[in-house]
Amino acid sequence: TASRIKAIRRSLASSTKEFERRFRIPARTMEAYEQGRRRPDAATEVLLRVLEKEPDAVRRALIPKAA
Repeated sequence: TASRIKAIRRSLASSTKEFERRFRIPARTMEAYEQGRRRPDAATEVLLRVLEKEPDAVRRALIPKAA
């Protein structure tokens, strides 16, 4: 639901812009989800679930590995 998405985002970042910077989901997209104007696709739903339960796993996956 929109309120759940907003709760996930708020637990991880103070703004949609900060969330975008940390997790690479555009701020406008998150705003649309949070306002109920759009629904996340299946892949985004999975990502949001992982972010809700294991945000550090996503953070580690986004850190570029040294060559």
